[in-house]
Formats: sequence, structure tokens, C-alpha cells
Amino acid sequence: MSTHSSRQGREMKKGTSRRDFLKTTGVAGAGALTGLSLSRFVHASGQDPILKIALIGCGGRGTGAAANALEADPRTVLVAMADAFEDRLNSSLAALKKNHGDRVQVTPETSFVGLDGYKKAIACDVDVVLLCEPPHFRPMHLRAAVEAGKHVFAEKPVAVDAPGYRSVLESTEIARQKNLCIVSGLCWRYHKPTIETVKRIQDGAVGDIIVIQETYNTGHIGGRDRDPNLTEMQFQLRNWYCFTWLSGDHNVEQHIHSLDKALWVMHDEPPAVAWGLGGRQVRTEMPRYGNIYDHHAVCYEYANGVRVYSYCRQHANCWNDTTDHVFGTKGRAVILNKWQIEGAVNWKYEGESTNMYVAEHQALFSAIRKGEPINNGVYMARSTMMAIMGRMATYTGQRITWEEATNSQEALVPSAYTWDATPPIVPDEQGRYPVAIPGITKFV
Repeated sequence: MSTHSSRQGREMKKGTSRRDFLKTTGVAGAGALTGLSLSRFVHASGQDPILKIALIGCGGRGTGAAANALEADPRTVLVAMADAFEDRLNSSLAALKKNHGDRVQVTPETSFVGLDGYKKAIACDVDVVLLCEPPHFRPMHLRAAVEAGKHVFAEKPVAVDAPGYRSVLESTEIARQKNLCIVSGLCWRYHKPTIETVKRIQDGAVGDIIVIQETYNTGHIGGRDRDPNLTEMQFQLRNWYCFTWLSGDHNVEQHIHSLDKALWVMHDEPPAVAWGLGGRQVRTEMPRYGNIYDHHAVCYEYANGVRVYSYCRQHANCWNDTTDHVFGTKGRAVILNKWQIEGAVNWKYEGESTNMYVAEHQALFSAIRKGEPINNGVYMARSTMMAIMGRMATYTGQRITWEEATNSQEALVPSAYTWDATPPIVPDEQGRYPVAIPGITKFV
């Protein structure tokens, strides 16, 4: 199951070359690469070397990311895959082979099933690892990949709790020291109209920012019925979106795209405080809907007085809205869907667009080939933590500071990573999972 099922339908038409894209966005870092095989970074016989890819997490988003990576660079091949479940790996492999032919070179020997399959995929002779598993696993998989010297594409979000956030920051630093690339799946940062709009906002086109409004109000996203043939761990992982320890809740898993744009506008500086409200009105059927909420409303306060008003909701038959509004002393800007500024100087993006899902991989591969590593690790970690902080506020009903949130000791982890292990939450005798109650659930 993936909240990106509509993602391919929203893809923008292809635009710039890799070189032009990097020049426009400035996403490539600087610095000579050391300590890694030169064959990854130099041209051989005037032709770019083949870059070998491993995919970890073979659901809808993972399959899409692998397809985007193959489209982004003709001299890439997919050689290894790993997933917790064999049927998901097989269906993903079949789809990728159908669409990309002999550029999918995955064999039975490089197909790995189980909760430890990621280790085996990373150990293969690959240059790049695509991390597209449920978000809970991303911190440990990221650490394994960078310690093994692999470049990484990491889907969003990159953690579900503060210990995971701290781990990602540590892995980011390891990658920096090793001159490895980390490119984030926060795809709007690779979308040309959005890049241009945010740049103008940061340059003062709306004056001093006063308020940012972020909405991600969508239709209902369903869960899965309980299969008595599955262990509790297997069921929860099959139904990962509906469990906070696996997805982070939809304020983290989905709404992070909106929150990331707010953080970006604020020059990637995190808010000082968050408070808000949330609950569960339509996700009442147990165990189908796990323990996540179906609506959140959070106010993020900055030390300079700026406030980010954030709303996300997943209810059927309601008015939907996914937009970003920035209000300043000299005007206002609308990012998503309009890419325009109204005020002392009116402006609307009229240039070419980019397929951001392909562009993020183009940037990754171009950086590897040029020897100029990209590292998106800090902002992808901060955007994730901003979303987790909001969930902490809605679950507890408390006003949470950034320092409290980032230092939280709440670790959403199972007893072990085996199919018979105990997940962080288990149902009662009636099959009901404990759901956070503001004012009763404690901040840890």
C-alpha cells in the first residue's frame, strides 16, 4: 500500500538536462571524492560508467522509484532487490522487467526476501541504494548503506521517532565524511516551478514572512482486513500505513511534503514550538485502521514570530485541498498548483516544468558522475522531525518545543525484527489497538 498511488499521475512533463537542472537548482555540493572506487566517478573510454542500483522496499513507491531511476539515466541498471514479502518483490520485478527489459538484471541470487534482506542487497556489487521501505526502517537501512559506502536515494519521511531522527543526522555526517551522495525523496525540491517560487519568496518578493498555511486534506486512505494466517508482526507490516510505529502517522508520512516546503521557505530552520489538535473520527474499524489518526491541525511557532498553520485530513466525501500559501508584509505567494506571487510586484511562473520524480534521480546520478556529492540529509531529517513534533503535539495535547521533541526518548521499535516478535503495540482481547488520547497520552 502506498500514498503515492496518485504520484505518477501528478508527474510534471520532462524539462531540463541533468547539467541544466543542477545549474538551476544549485543542489550539487562541492568537494573532491576520496576513498571510493574511481570507476564510479570517472568516464571510461569517453562514456559514462554503468551505475548499479539496489532497491529496498518493492511496494508501489519502490517500484516507481526504480522506474524513475532507470528513466533518469540510460546507463543505470537494477541488479538487486529486497522486500519483507516475496509476493511484493515478485510483482515489482515483473512490472519493472516488462517496462525496462534487459536493464533489469535482478536474478534469484540477487533477490532477497525477509526482514534482513536489506543487508544482503546492500552487500551486492551496487553503487546506489534506493530506500523505499516503510519509514520505520529507514534510519537503520540508511546507516547500513552509508557504512557500506553506497550512495543513497531515501524516500520520505526518514524516521518515525526522535531516536530515528538523531540516527539519520549521524548517518548524514558519515556520508559527508565519505563523500557519499544522499538524495531525498522530498521531490518538490527538484521541481523547477517550485524552486523558482521559493527562491523569490526567500529573496523578499512578499516582504517579511508573517504566516505560512499548509494544507494536505485528501480523501480516505483505507487499511487492510486482518488475515488470521499472519502473525501480528506480519499483519502490521502488511498494513504499515495504519500503524504509527511504521508510518509515523499521515502527518509524517504524507503531510511531510507540505511541511518540507514551509521549512524550505524558512531557510531550513526548524520551528521553536508546536501545539495542535487531532483525532480519529472515521478510522473507527478495528483492526483494519491500526492506531493512526485521520486528522491533525498543528500550529508551528518560530522564534521570530512567524507561524505555520498546518492542516491534514483523510476523510471521504469532504472538500479537499492541497496547497501552500505564504503571507508577507508586501504580498502573498501560492506555491503548489499556482506558483505565483501577488503584491507590490506580481509574478507567475511561466517557464518549463520538470518531472520531479525523475529529476531527483538525475541530480543524484549526475553528482556521482561529476564527483560533486549532494547531501540532502539535514533538511530531510529536519522536515521529518518537524512532522514528528506535530504528531507529538496532537497525540499528547501538549505544547512541545523543538528541544523537547528532538531529545525525546520515545523509541517506536518492536521487541525484535522477526515475524514472531512483539510489535510496539498489540491488540486487546477484542482486537482493538490503543489509540493516543490528548491529555492522557504522555510525552516521553
